[in-house]
Amino acid sequence: QLQLVESGGGEVQAGGSLQLSCAASGLAFDGYPIGWFRQAPGKGREGVSYIEPDGSSTDYTDSVKGRFTVSRDNAKNTVYLQMNSLQPEDTAVYYCNADGYYTTTYHPGKYWGQGTQVTVSS
Repeated sequence: QLQLVESGGGEVQAGGSLQLSCAASGLAFDGYPIGWFRQAPGKGREGVSYIEPDGSSTDYTDSVKGRFTVSRDNAKNTVYLQMNSLQPEDTAVYYCNADGYYTTTYHPGKYWGQGTQVTVSS
């Protein structure tokens, strides 16, 4: 089993920044692609970003391109999501996911974290 724990959420004003972390334990973390997802109140889950196991490739949903950056430190078993220029529409619970696969988008695997709340006020 792979355990994922997100942290770094909080409340910021529009234009602010947050860095989310996804810490993994239990299995060989560096073999897994990692995706970030979010779910806003009353809305479905949305894929936000993705990173290859070695960090060589990333992808972002259009609404966050140029504002969010995903990275990973396999020595620390951690993936990061740097979020800049945050807007109220970024308000959601953010989840990381592992063991999925990527085609033209990242399809989630079976491992999910518990989520971390991000709230952006106008």
